[in-house]
Amino acid sequence: MPRPSGTRPSTPCSAPSAPRVCPELGTAASVVSAVLVAGSFLIAGTRTLAAGQTASPREIPPPAATPGPPGPPLSAADAEAILNAAASAARDGWIVGCGSLPPGAPRDFYARLARLATRDRRVAVDASGDALATAVTAGIGLVKPNRQELEELVRRPLATLGAVLDAARALVAQGCGAALVSLGSDGALFVDAVSAAHAEARIADAVNTVGAGDALLAGFLAAGARAEALPVAVAWAVAAVRSPGTRMRPVTEADRAAVIVNEPLDLARRLVA
Repeated sequence: MPRPSGTRPSTPCSAPSAPRVCPELGTAASVVSAVLVAGSFLIAGTRTLAAGQTASPREIPPPAATPGPPGPPLSAADAEAILNAAASAARDGWIVGCGSLPPGAPRDFYARLARLATRDRRVAVDASGDALATAVTAGIGLVKPNRQELEELVRRPLATLGAVLDAARALVAQGCGAALVSLGSDGALFVDAVSAAHAEARIADAVNTVGAGDALLAGFLAAGARAEALPVAVAWAVAAVRSPGTRMRPVTEADRAAVIVNEPLDLARRLVA
């Protein structure tokens, strides 16, 4: 899903005001149970709900419509405090780090976040540049780059779906558990050590692409973070791009019906520039 060019938008450092109920997902859902915001990045802990349970996770402030300035400086003590809080926020499920690092944050912050993983608690990062690169080599459970960010990591252009697949597999070979690559109007590609899946949605009524990649990652984690979760993830991204403003509306049947899972993968497919 497309993201505005330039620096990632800063996440407001303000306390959420009203709860938002997670859309119905069927048998199980991973929902945000804790949100820690510092500077221009966000960390969210997730937990899994059994069938029949409901939850009202704390609302994450919507991203700015245009790239914002970097957040306030983060001291070493602040960084350590955030990592400690993230470790205690979730004992199972996912810890998710999103966005660029604020001034003063250690370059290996997301790598240190990756080391919080346990058998029951996994870590995902949606970032770019050095912050993302250090997380990959630290054995992160999941990374969510867009195509441009993946090109920066592997230092070569990725003009076809097959090229993106090869680049994502290279991340897995470096120790990353899996990669979820957002491809704008070409959909998204999921790759892990044993599988690969591509899904897209050909729609003509997109009104706002801001936050589509964030919705893709949220839907993917909520649906179980496996190859089978990709159609749900793309449906969440469809709901995001069909939502005016920066507040995503609930996912509908029409959003889910728009999703196409491409089997087998068309490795020669040229991607939209």
